[in-house]
Amino acid sequence: MQLDKVFAIQWAKLYPMYLKKVVAKGRSQDELDTVIHWLTGYTTADLRALEQGDADLRAFFAQAPAFNPNAHLVTGTVCGVRVEEVADPLMRRVRQLDKLVDELAKGRAIGKILRA
Repeated sequence: MQLDKVFAIQWAKLYPMYLKKVVAKGRSQDELDTVIHWLTGYTTADLRALEQGDADLRAFFAQAPAFNPNAHLVTGTVCGVRVEEVADPLMRRVRQLDKLVDELAKGRAIGKILRA
């Protein structure tokens, strides 16, 4: 998939997929929102507003209130790609979020997901 196609994915369509994934594994929407907040700075209210909008991933990350300075601690593989080796900065952020959601769905403790 080309990067432009990935970046054009609307947040309002992606968030429900993340939510479905974590809920199916016994996690909650609050936990998902906590993980997203840690990475991006978006509050729960911000996320509810974004669900109603048409922001794509490029806008979602560009407008993030406070991207976490410890995001570089998110390492490992997502879909066979090492997160820390992704060259494009925006794609790395997308992969970091994917990795955090995967860890949540796999049952990892919130403290460990948030690199605390």
